[in-house]
Amino acid sequence: MARSHDVSLPRIEGRSSRQAHADLPEGTFERELGREGFFGPATMMYHTHPPTGWTSWSGPLRPRAFDLAAIGDLGPGVWDAPAILHNAHVRMRFWRLAGDMDHLARNADGDELLFVHSGAGHLYCDYGHLEFGTGDYILLPRSTMWRIEAARPVELLLFEATGGALRTPDRGLVGRHALYDEAVLDTPAIDEAFKAQQGEREWRVVIRRRGELSCVVYPFNPLDAVGWHGDLVPVRLNVRDIRPLSSHRYHLPPSAHTTWVGSRFVICTFVPRPFETDPAAIKVPFFHNNDDYDEAVFYHSGDFFSRDNIHPGMVTLHPCGFTHGPHPQALKGMYKPRNAMTNEYAVMLDARDALDVGEAAKAVEFDGYAESWKTAGKVAAPAVE
Repeated sequence: MARSHDVSLPRIEGRSSRQAHADLPEGTFERELGREGFFGPATMMYHTHPPTGWTSWSGPLRPRAFDLAAIGDLGPGVWDAPAILHNAHVRMRFWRLAGDMDHLARNADGDELLFVHSGAGHLYCDYGHLEFGTGDYILLPRSTMWRIEAARPVELLLFEATGGALRTPDRGLVGRHALYDEAVLDTPAIDEAFKAQQGEREWRVVIRRRGELSCVVYPFNPLDAVGWHGDLVPVRLNVRDIRPLSSHRYHLPPSAHTTWVGSRFVICTFVPRPFETDPAAIKVPFFHNNDDYDEAVFYHSGDFFSRDNIHPGMVTLHPCGFTHGPHPQALKGMYKPRNAMTNEYAVMLDARDALDVGEAAKAVEFDGYAESWKTAGKVAAPAVE
């Protein structure tokens, strides 16, 4: 991130706006060429054609989409959950659970973040008992022992901070209570439910370290704590407790919606927010070359206004190296959206290092996604009304 006392001195050439994402020259489409995930040097380019107006794709670099809802067997245990996207610093996996885990899991490779795509249940861990439901994030510090009892079938998106930790973002100028007040974070309780699951029967703990599994057997339930104090603890955050930043005169970049920060990656959450009201401000995600990061978005629920033919449970991957942005249909609402607010919930992974695609994801890939920006003819830039 740039230091706050650095002075930037942008130059202007030809027809241009003096303010990014607003007051575009008539008949143009804006493209941001940026570094360091919207925090580094950037230039706004103004084009007479949509920067995604390609006619064909060849080669391995392309926008990709995967339908995780179409994956069949995801394995009986959480360590069987297939990798969807991964690199040396982060792993995204997907898993379903219909009943109760018959063992404890322990990830010694990094912090684990669970996102509950559907279902509800109870999580038991070293620290106590935590109820959860759809839209919950559960952050588990590295090497936490845990298991789930599903009250309703659960679908989980899991992120591993391989070799590292997850933390909350620096709130900067907006202060520590922006996005969400930390008072909304829930922690496990040593309550009656937690005490009731303790006992002397045998329990297995399956530990993952350096990608390999080991199993430790106890003649009792090792979740037998009677108390704790400290500030290293699992937390739960529901997406409906996030109060997004918004600007009525300027379309904020995705980085404004950062929820968790890892080593060389961030996880952002898109939740309903008002559209910009300034007539000259664009209301759709701007075209951009975020050429230091790969961008993956998991679509949780709602109306994904900037994408066509995307439904909950899908993941899109936009690797760095080409321009990405809204589909042609979304451009019709560039200045005048259909509604006053967005209506979507989505989770974005922005990774500083290239993401590899897992075999399970390849098996459910939508092969025509790269071609979905095609149009029958030239797309004219909407006029400001």
